[in-house]
Amino acid sequence: MTIPGLAYSHVRILPLGGVGEVGRNLTVIQVDEDIILIDAGLMFPQHDMLGVDLVLPDVSWVVEHHAQVRGIVLTHGHEDHIGALPFIIRRMIDVPIYGTSLTLGILSNKLKEHHLTDKVTTVEVRHGDHIRLGALEVEYIRTTHSIPDSSALAVQTPYGCILHTGDFKIDYTPVHGMPPDLARFAELGSAGILCLLSDSTNAERPGITASERSVAPALEELYSTAPRRILVATFASNLSRIQQALDIAREHGRHCLVVGRSMLNNIAVARQRGMLDAPEEMFVPLKGYDRIPPHELLILCTGAQGEPMSALSRIASERHPIVSADPDDLVIISASPIPGNEQLVYRTINHLVRNGVTVATTPAHAVHASGHASQEELKLMLTLTKPQYFIPVHGEPRHLVAHAGIARSLGIPEDHIFVLENGTAVDLNASHTAVHRRFVDAGYVYVDGVNVETEAEAILRDRNHLANDGIIIVVMAVDPERGTLVSDIDLVAKGFMPEEPWKDILDGAREHLEKTIPSILDKSDRTTIANTVRDSLAQFIAKQTHRRPMILPMITEI
Repeated sequence: MTIPGLAYSHVRILPLGGVGEVGRNLTVIQVDEDIILIDAGLMFPQHDMLGVDLVLPDVSWVVEHHAQVRGIVLTHGHEDHIGALPFIIRRMIDVPIYGTSLTLGILSNKLKEHHLTDKVTTVEVRHGDHIRLGALEVEYIRTTHSIPDSSALAVQTPYGCILHTGDFKIDYTPVHGMPPDLARFAELGSAGILCLLSDSTNAERPGITASERSVAPALEELYSTAPRRILVATFASNLSRIQQALDIAREHGRHCLVVGRSMLNNIAVARQRGMLDAPEEMFVPLKGYDRIPPHELLILCTGAQGEPMSALSRIASERHPIVSADPDDLVIISASPIPGNEQLVYRTINHLVRNGVTVATTPAHAVHASGHASQEELKLMLTLTKPQYFIPVHGEPRHLVAHAGIARSLGIPEDHIFVLENGTAVDLNASHTAVHRRFVDAGYVYVDGVNVETEAEAILRDRNHLANDGIIIVVMAVDPERGTLVSDIDLVAKGFMPEEPWKDILDGAREHLEKTIPSILDKSDRTTIANTVRDSLAQFIAKQTHRRPMILPMITEI
């Protein structure tokens, strides 16, 4: 079967998410009629995506060719790499999913929530395993990140090796497992790597990212001086951070309450797989937790990014039904704000300090270490692997451009480096000649409640319009046969202007419409009348107020 748009005798690399942004990571690798997907992540909505819960990659092209998809291979268990899977596999139910133990354990909870457990084939792999997927062979390579069991993927193709680092940093003293397998990266580099795709998140940051173990001394110091309860907020998937928080709590004789469904689920999965060492008796249930003396309690919770419905946000704003943060409690926010989340985080902190709570954040207290490689580690990865071509991934445009600059500084030719946009394909052929071009549309897919929308831009424009300028509803009754108004025109304004100045403008707007509308009633249908009302009133309001509220005519024919 021939795939439309596919010129044979090359390997295609096609990111559908994760370049030019942080989130929605999904990369297609294709050789002839064999396709694999590397990761399938989501992105949390930006501030102007009103009412949107999640943002997914657009996989329409992949679904059209799902018969050629041999498998989905996962690098690690973070939301921005696996979170879109429940939505995608509904459309490709027969595609197997490969991942390490913890990654599939976290995924299993998502599949249960979406009632997909019995409809999906998952295959557990270990580092060092090789998987044959049609013309492609995928090798799992050990890396270190802010979640255990993370992997890079070496994809052997008839045209050369494609190496995808996944999210990584070079941590020689990880809390879980062993350091990254740098020897294997060097072996692959010596054998020849056609193209490297590498994590760019910290490409602007000089030096080396601190080891995860560097967080422990800061936590120890804070625990030692805390007079009452300690609340630690971190990513639910940062099990190495959670392990350290628990270890130090045990040393200080503290029990632990876990608040937040995702953190509860991840801790349960990690304990089942032997990746989190904490005795059962250390944990206390939500009901009755307040019977534990304050100086003997650690609360682990979600909400390090200030998410409005997260555990910490609800605790800080006194909306949590059971848990509170009291004066002299210590809250440790063990994460750095993701770009765009700063105001949410600061709002949470402000709520806490108003109530007399002490808040410790990084960098003031060094309670966080990034999971992503900084410049010197990125240089080491490039030096070890010696790729012929290079594609920076996982980052905003500034990160990708910075990473491309690092590659140039190490001698990779300018025309062998591709800073891509989602939907742009790079084709590499047998003579190692590269062609890149816009291949498919790769826009946003929005999850809004229970709806999954591929074309919601118009809806979002309306929502932003309402949020910025409000709405004016025009209520009028007309007699179409006589061409007359049956009653006075009524105007209802919401979210437009304070009532006092609006009164005079409302009266003027009503008079304006009463002069304008009767002249068209006897020769116009309802749609024409509505459009005339909308255009005429919009011009009047804009002239009076320099604002453009949404105008909604409601016309009743009597």
